[in-house]
Amino acid sequence: MTIISLLLLISLLPHLTFTDRGNVVIVNGKEAKPHSRPYMVSLQKDKTHICGGFLISDEFVMTAAHCRKRSEKLTVVVGAHDVKNKNEGSVSIRVKSYHKHPGYCSNSGFNDIMLLRLKKTVQGMNNVKTISIPTQDGDIEADAVCSVAGWGRLQAKGKGSDYLMEANVYIMDNTECETRWEEWYSVSQMTCAHGHGGSCKGDSGGPLVCGDTAVGVTSFGSEVLCNSPEKPNVYTKISAYLRWIRKTIKNVK
Repeated sequence: MTIISLLLLISLLPHLTFTDRGNVVIVNGKEAKPHSRPYMVSLQKDKTHICGGFLISDEFVMTAAHCRKRSEKLTVVVGAHDVKNKNEGSVSIRVKSYHKHPGYCSNSGFNDIMLLRLKKTVQGMNNVKTISIPTQDGDIEADAVCSVAGWGRLQAKGKGSDYLMEANVYIMDNTECETRWEEWYSVSQMTCAHGHGGSCKGDSGGPLVCGDTAVGVTSFGSEVLCNSPEKPNVYTKISAYLRWIRKTIKNVK
C-alpha cells in the first residue's frame, strides 16, 4: 500500500510530492480486513477521497496540514472500508473547525500536522474507534516493524483504491533519513520508513502505526516512485507535537 505523499511546489522541490496536491495510495500492500482499523477516516471534498486521517478522540481527527488548501471545506467519513459502498454503514461528518500547526510551511513541509474538530461525536458509532498517540517525546527504534494504511494509489501513476489497503514498513535510522532527504528532513520533527509496501499519493494524513499507537502522520515522499528506497516516505513525528496537541484540544471551544 502507498500512503499519500506530500506534494511540494515543483519549482522548489521537483523530487517531492505533497499529498494535498496528489493523493497517495498504499503500494505493494494488501487489502485490510474490513473495519480492522476503526480509527481510519477518509477526508473527502465533493464526495471524493483526497487524504487519510485518524481519530485520536471522539471528536478530533489528526491528519496532515497540507491536506487542506486555503479555506476549502472537507468532510470526514468514519467507519468506512469501501469508500464507494454507501450501504456499509459509514458516516459522513462535517468539520466544525480546522487547526493547522502555526508553524506549518507549505514550501518545506515542516510542521505538517493538523487537527480537525468534528461537528458531532463518534461515540457509539459502529466500526469506529480511536487510536492512542505517544505520551512523551522520543524516537522509534530503527528497524522496528510498523504499518501504514490508506485509500491512496496502488502505483505512482495509477488510480486510488476503493478499499482500505495496508502494508508493513520498517523504521529507518534518523541519520540515514537525513542523508537521503538532506535539508528537507528534520530529525526532531520527522520519521522515515520503507518496506516492500508503503505510502503513495492519496495516503497523506494517515497514521504510521507501531504496535497499537499512531506515531506518525503520512507527510511526503518521492513523486517519481512511490515507496522509493532512495527517497523513503517521511512522516511527521507526533511525539514532537504533544504540547501543541494538548493545548489545541484543551482550548478549542
